[in-house]
Amino acid sequence: MLAMAKKATDYTHDIAYYAKDSRLTEPSDGKRYEWRKMIELSKELGRPLTDAEAETFRVT
Repeated sequence: MLAMAKKATDYTHDIAYYAKDSRLTEPSDGKRYEWRKMIELSKELGRPLTDAEAETFRVT
């Protein structure tokens, strides 16, 4: 039998540690970006965008 089949998985500790105030994400900072264009450029470059590159896609 596989060892993983015997191991109990309990993620409540991990979730409770990171979501102290019941949020799973940070609050929005109000910035908006053209995500699809950013993703396409990231794929072309083969790496994540730098902060300066990401700012070029910011919607005002």
